[in-house]
Amino acid sequence: MNSISLAITVLLFASAYFYLGTRASSAQRAAGRRLHSLPHYYGLFAGLLAAIPALLLLTVLAIGDDIIFRSMALDFVPDEVKAAKTYKEVIVLAQITNVVDGINFGEQPQWVHDAAAAWHGWDSTSTTLKTITTLSLSLLGGLFAYRRINPDFRSRNAVERILMIILAGSSAIAIFTTVGIVFSVVFESMRFFALVPVSEFLFGLTWNPQFEGAERAGSGQMGLATYGSVPLFVGTFLISIVALSVAVPVGLFSAIYLSEYASPRVRAIVKPVMELLAGVPTVVYGFFAALTVAPFIRSTGMSLGLDVASESALAAGLVMGIMIIPFVSSLSDDVLNAVPQALRDAAYGLGSTQSETVRQVVLPAALPGVVAAILLAVSRAVGETMIVVMAAGLAANLSLNPLDAVTTVTSQIVTILVGDQEFESAKTLSAFALALTLIVITLGLNFIALQIVKKYREQYD
Repeated sequence: MNSISLAITVLLFASAYFYLGTRASSAQRAAGRRLHSLPHYYGLFAGLLAAIPALLLLTVLAIGDDIIFRSMALDFVPDEVKAAKTYKEVIVLAQITNVVDGINFGEQPQWVHDAAAAWHGWDSTSTTLKTITTLSLSLLGGLFAYRRINPDFRSRNAVERILMIILAGSSAIAIFTTVGIVFSVVFESMRFFALVPVSEFLFGLTWNPQFEGAERAGSGQMGLATYGSVPLFVGTFLISIVALSVAVPVGLFSAIYLSEYASPRVRAIVKPVMELLAGVPTVVYGFFAALTVAPFIRSTGMSLGLDVASESALAAGLVMGIMIIPFVSSLSDDVLNAVPQALRDAAYGLGSTQSETVRQVVLPAALPGVVAAILLAVSRAVGETMIVVMAAGLAANLSLNPLDAVTTVTSQIVTILVGDQEFESAKTLSAFALALTLIVITLGLNFIALQIVKKYREQYD
């Protein structure tokens, strides 16, 4: 039984125990025995004990057996193969796993077939072991919980503790994932900065990682590749500013209209239609920018005597701004609706008009949430890739003219890491340095936004 089938079976066992636990506790309650908790809490406790430990064990075994199998498969590699200069564990394991999966690229050595045959045996044993242990643990956990159904057992408290542990575990996973991402980017960036000076990366005005110099580290020779990141960040901020110039006013004004001026009927129609923009795939926006907006801007500019690139920052920024309007509008609308009506009534009582109330009372009170909405729009604009690739191009030009072709940090990261790459070259490692710099800049923007939110929240709480 494979892992998916096992997980489904465990969930069926948990559902059965939930039904049995609820039914047994209801029967005791009907018999006149006073239980501490409602019947469904006893069923939930039985179902959770039948599901959670078994699913955790299944996850550990499913991940662990693959790691163990890979380590054991390397024992079949002959010593002369390991001694070769071209030997790499990744390539060897790919050969073995291809044979295991039935994918054969030409004739493979005998030791590869021996390792694949042994892998099949290990996998069969592991599947049997996973099936027995997982189902046994599920049955025993549910049975243990079922036998604890009695008036003295506080099942509601037990269920709440289990749910609290699940919530805390989810938070820990999010934190550890973030820490892991940061550390992985930092370590790879340190390898890059061992090859390329930090000053050249941060202050260099030319980005051309296409050709690797023969010797860079410690030789004094600059080589042909240049890794000045200034054009990339200038292009990123240029396109983001154009996008925010569209998204923030339109989104904020539409939120004010929907929250303060529109009738319930108009709001019920306009808001869902506007939020449909958030569901359009970014590749569709990219096609729209490349095939419609960019040619229109180019033809309009040429008619006015302006030199407009076929792939311009203006085209990408305008379409990106349209894409992130729902983020600003929807969040700002929710924040404005959360402002207490008492503040509006007090302003009206002092003789303020509706527009004065919105400008001087509602907006200042909702400023922390509006700043959060704008910050989300900034993050969305900085991290967008598809629209930039299709509408702004990949030319790393250092220009503040929105009519020129520019590129962004995320586009270059994608370009660098596409296909099979050698993770020992400065070109590939530069993607991690770009990511680290972008993370630092984003954290700085978050810090500034939090200071604004803290200042005005203290004033209006």
